[in-house]
Amino acid sequence: MFSKIIPRVFRGGVHPVEGKEISCATPIRTAPLLEKYIVPLHQNIGAPPKLIVEKGQVVKKGQRIAEPGGVVSVPVHSPTSGTIGNLVEIPGVAGNMLQAVEILSDGADEWDTSLPPITNWRNTDRELLKMRIADAGLIGMGGAAFPTHVKLSPPPEKNIDTLILNGAECEPYLTADHRLMLEEAEHILEGASIVAKILKVNRIYVGIEKNKPDAIQAMNEASKRFNKVEIVPLRVRYPQGGEKQLIYAITGRAIATGGLTMDVGCVVQNVGTCAAIREAVVCGHPLIERVTSITGTCVCNPGNWRLRIGTPAGKALEFAGGVNEQPAKLIFGGPMMGFTQASLDVAVTKNTSGILLLKAEETSFYQSSPCIRCGRCVKVCPMRLLPGPLSVMIESEKYDLAEQNLVMDCMECGACTYVCPSKRPLVQHFRRAKAEILELRRIANAKK
Repeated sequence: MFSKIIPRVFRGGVHPVEGKEISCATPIRTAPLLEKYIVPLHQNIGAPPKLIVEKGQVVKKGQRIAEPGGVVSVPVHSPTSGTIGNLVEIPGVAGNMLQAVEILSDGADEWDTSLPPITNWRNTDRELLKMRIADAGLIGMGGAAFPTHVKLSPPPEKNIDTLILNGAECEPYLTADHRLMLEEAEHILEGASIVAKILKVNRIYVGIEKNKPDAIQAMNEASKRFNKVEIVPLRVRYPQGGEKQLIYAITGRAIATGGLTMDVGCVVQNVGTCAAIREAVVCGHPLIERVTSITGTCVCNPGNWRLRIGTPAGKALEFAGGVNEQPAKLIFGGPMMGFTQASLDVAVTKNTSGILLLKAEETSFYQSSPCIRCGRCVKVCPMRLLPGPLSVMIESEKYDLAEQNLVMDCMECGACTYVCPSKRPLVQHFRRAKAEILELRRIANAKK
């Protein structure tokens, strides 16, 4: 049902060109089976999984090919049945090289049966449901890639009373979640109900930006068949889908600096993750595919495709008919938080929400200039940081000072970069600083 909540307005944010009309009207299409998939092993935040198969071994679709490398880690499964090929290195989304394994398809696409369906999940032990989510290799599919079973294991002292589904999809151009809400609303809400059982919460909110009225209506109709689910239409403002911004808009609860969502009694799950949870529990299928937007004005047949993990970007673009002119940029994700790619060999992973191609006139190639202290970045920062001064600290490699000024709180939304008249690569500075700070912490801990 529609919630009576009047969403609050979070501080800052921007309203970039949406670009969603390019792909939002086309139903989800399932990509044809490929002869070969190249599956990266490390697709989650946390410890990298460990390969447990060898070259020449026969595997089934959905069979585990890598086991978790630690508590904060998830297994990886084969996207089809076939034979294990070579262990190779391919470029990762962030520009680093990743270990990946080739899966040579046998054409049969035969399922592994090691995860039997749990059809009566309402009467199933909560820990068993959580174990199934872990065994299915689920991570946050909105982009965070944090292992889902860990997120559903709050410490006993954290009183979780609210589950929020993130259907905002505020990132420009991306429409995968939009289409999923239109076509699989009941599956999403059943997955959310499984999460609510695990967390023992009775309150479920679904936040959706108002530029998706058809998705709002579809989710509202589906919510009538579930208990205590409320649909909350949200104002259109980037980054409305940030966890802290979403929680504040719906509940009014503010998260302190350095705090977590569970500190204010909330857990947030992406709608795609909830659909995958339902698939893992009710159908017994691990996470081996996802809906991804293949979009941009230079894509011949833009839309949303159900792609298997390990699909190379070049093959994904072939499914969409290729391009009608040479793109200037290939981005995995959206234009605000995505990563520009230099190779079509980058493979689709569990958190690949979009593959975006932009023309030269739609993107920016520029030389940055010194900060002019205009303060625009401060005005739009949803985390109340000082992006301009922080970037100057980082350029001077004063990482301790940047840490004192809360650079680790940066959500990398890109709003500051979007409004900067000097075209400074602010997000890139902050990503670099956070990596340097984490490395310095690691070295300090190793010396103890």
